[in-house]
Amino acid sequence: MIVDTHIHLDDERYREDFDAVLSRAREAGVNRFIIPGADPQTLPRAIELSEQYEEVYFAVGVHPYDAIGYDRRFLEQYISHEKCVAVGECGLDYYRLPEDEGEIKVEKLLQRQVFIDQIDLAKAYDKPLIIHIRDASRDSQAILEQYAEGLSGVLHCYNADHELLKLAEKDFYFGIGGVLTFKNAKKLIEVYPQIPQDKLLIETDGPYLTPHPYRGQRNEPAYCALIAQKMAELSQIPVEEMMQVTRQNCQTLFAL
Repeated sequence: MIVDTHIHLDDERYREDFDAVLSRAREAGVNRFIIPGADPQTLPRAIELSEQYEEVYFAVGVHPYDAIGYDRRFLEQYISHEKCVAVGECGLDYYRLPEDEGEIKVEKLLQRQVFIDQIDLAKAYDKPLIIHIRDASRDSQAILEQYAEGLSGVLHCYNADHELLKLAEKDFYFGIGGVLTFKNAKKLIEVYPQIPQDKLLIETDGPYLTPHPYRGQRNEPAYCALIAQKMAELSQIPVEEMMQVTRQNCQTLFAL
């Protein structure tokens, strides 16, 4: 069985056929789901789903794009919930920065401050981190090495940066999603064998990043099976073994 460790089931695009989405996932061997905390506005929906469905869990966090609205006290209302398994997704994303040089500095500083505070939140409540990194590997690694000592977490949608592989030695895991199946994913395919098997996790990031051959359509947790198949192929092990390995890794990290 597979755990989808990063799936935005609180997204409106799942509302109309939610039960069908879960049914297809179960048929494909996916029977646990973690909703990352990306947008505080949808967190109540994530909590509602976790209370309604035994197999659904959630995390509390603020995506770097929403750093300006960060409110730690709001997250602390829900972090002790029995279905809350992590803090995040938090991190740094420099992909869509302002054009003005002064505004860029302000935006980067804000993102770093919010990231560091969510690391502190994870420490305070003994939770792992779900980390989002885009075009910000160097700053992210520096922050994690300085502030996240003793913490564990997952690099969500791992971006194939060789330097970030060093974090495997510090009890950080690597979330592998549909990008691995893309024809242009040469860098990730090249780096993938260097990731220790006991640090691999499967995620869809649905409704985004749908794997081949469904790219362009809405992603959903059933497609974890396609990701597991590609990972098994690259790792040169049976897909059943890959499912077992990643499930055990998930249990170790998130204590499901």
